[in-house]
Amino acid sequence: MKSNDITLTQVDVLGNLLAQIADLTKQADAIKDDIKDSASMGGAKVVEGNLFKATYMESNRSTVDHKTLYADLGITADQIAKYTKTTAVFSVKVTSR
Repeated sequence: MKSNDITLTQVDVLGNLLAQIADLTKQADAIKDDIKDSASMGGAKVVEGNLFKATYMESNRSTVDHKTLYADLGITADQIAKYTKTTAVFSVKVTSR
């Protein structure tokens, strides 16, 4: 693939795609934020377009502060290590030059 007389490699295409995805995600997040702001202020909970429908939903999410829980229960680092599973994770990081 060529762009302005520069031969693009797979990495260049990947970087370009990821940049486009980032831009599109930013645009989508801004629209979602507008819908959330409107709905949370009493506006429509369902917004319909010609092709798609967006529905605003509220829910509660709970998380456990494991570090504090372990400390409060007196669980040691060795005890935590005994029940910790480690797996290999592979990733590709792309940065602009």
